[in-house]
Amino acid sequence: MTMIWREQGFVENDPWVVETEERKAGEGERTLVPLAELLENGFDGNEGLGVVLGPFDDPAKLAPFLDRIEIIALTFNAFSDGRAFSQATLLRERLGYGGELRAVGDVLIDPLVLMLRCGFDSFAVENKTAISRLSAGRLPTVSRHYQPAARQSAAPGGYSWRRTAKI
Repeated sequence: MTMIWREQGFVENDPWVVETEERKAGEGERTLVPLAELLENGFDGNEGLGVVLGPFDDPAKLAPFLDRIEIIALTFNAFSDGRAFSQATLLRERLGYGGELRAVGDVLIDPLVLMLRCGFDSFAVENKTAISRLSAGRLPTVSRHYQPAARQSAAPGGYSWRRTAKI
């Protein structure tokens, strides 16, 4: 069972669904469209769109659509695959995406706090240990960071060395 978690806690009745063979969007739910489908069919309509990016997808291809995309789901295929961290950073810092970023796939508790630093807002959590710890409010902590973050730091002085490169 997948549960959606945000910093405020677990979310009830989240409408967004990554469709699979076993799971299809039902009444009142909305489908997260794969990037290839968006690029092939384009986007026309008034309702905001949800997109899912795989590890090999280039986030820059979303640039013409970013103002109409409500949510982008970034896929973690395995705990050792960090490409979604880079995609999130690219979307937030270089492309200026301000909508929701969701981590989907193999979302574990230990890297979750680092995902927050990269700009993720929500997490589709299936791992029982992660669900248990999040339910108990037991987020891991990381007291020292060596890299810049999409999210502002509470550290005094901030990150004066932070990169500001644009695409």
